[in-house]
Amino acid sequence: MDFKAEIINFFQFPPTLSEIILLSVVALTFIYQLYYYIRYIAGANRYLRRKKKNKIALSEIKPPVSVIICARNELENLRTFLPTLLCQTYPIYEIIVVDDRSQDDTRNYLQQLSVLNNRLRYTFVPEGPYSMSTKKLALTLGFKAAHYNHLLLIDADCRPEGDNWIATMMQGFTKGKDIVLGFGAYEKESTHLNRLIAYDTQWNGMQFLGQALSGHPYMGVGRNLAYTKDLFFERGGFQKHINILSGDDDLFINQVATAENTNVVIDPEATTWSIPKTSFSEWFWQKRRHLSVSTFYRTSTKIRLLGEPLSRGLFYLSVLLCCVMCRPWVWTIALALLLIRFIWQICIMDVFAKRMNLKMFHINILWFDIVLPLVQLWMMTMNKIFPDKRKKW
Repeated sequence: MDFKAEIINFFQFPPTLSEIILLSVVALTFIYQLYYYIRYIAGANRYLRRKKKNKIALSEIKPPVSVIICARNELENLRTFLPTLLCQTYPIYEIIVVDDRSQDDTRNYLQQLSVLNNRLRYTFVPEGPYSMSTKKLALTLGFKAAHYNHLLLIDADCRPEGDNWIATMMQGFTKGKDIVLGFGAYEKESTHLNRLIAYDTQWNGMQFLGQALSGHPYMGVGRNLAYTKDLFFERGGFQKHINILSGDDDLFINQVATAENTNVVIDPEATTWSIPKTSFSEWFWQKRRHLSVSTFYRTSTKIRLLGEPLSRGLFYLSVLLCCVMCRPWVWTIALALLLIRFIWQICIMDVFAKRMNLKMFHINILWFDIVLPLVQLWMMTMNKIFPDKRKKW
């Protein structure tokens, strides 16, 4: 490009109205994206830096804790992962497994293992017709069976990073905090789908943790989440959304979490690892089911969550239109802003991934950043046009 000629051309032929509008949209959406990343997404990295410098307040008290697991036909996963939970370094804790009407040999296995280890207890969801989510019923039964006030949730197909998982998560129960949000990752595999799932999981995790750190908690993940038994029953538990199949983690947190009662713990030792879906169709239905409950979020939460993908879509669209419709000096500015945004994305996302021992993405970030919102838009549209029957039991 001849920059001297472009400068002369600029003064001889000022920008047209369409060029001004497109460049303004690019600049405004770029600024909003920069603000969103710095305030929310980068919050997890700031937390990790401050924790490394011992500037994060952590609880030194180690209250007794009940670890709650709901299991439905999870015999093999329980055999694999229960031993890692039964050898935690925490002084006083119990593991309560709620058998959610399993058809395999889960009940016999739990009975045999509980005889050998007095930390393990189990209960079950009785057979019968239900007009509610049995996952929420199973959790409620587990909470009622718990001996201790502090409850720590993990899924049956999850493993903690190590034997300090309970101890690290419980550090979040500082004075006045009744909820602790943790990060849940998926096991690493060398497939394109696994990379997509890993990126989606990391992005969502950094988003809800970052918003919680900014005083706007709105969700947690049931595979790594803690709160008190008193809070659960005082706020009515799952009663307000008992007939919705999903939402046992995020809807309850969206209902009760505040800046005052919620804390986060971000630490490699506090991470849990889950088994990812191995086919796109399985992941598609799982993701669609999770997205279906977002319509029940608080209005303020929905506004914050919608602002980012809308500004992202407008940014990419306006950059594309600049490249197609405008003169070189206009699309040069647009592409420069795109490059700047891409560089800071890599820095923020991959720095977090490295510190948390997650999968690094590098240049794939640009591809995932464009594709995932389109996939989610498709899923949300499908939820509106063809409501998932599994939303209700």
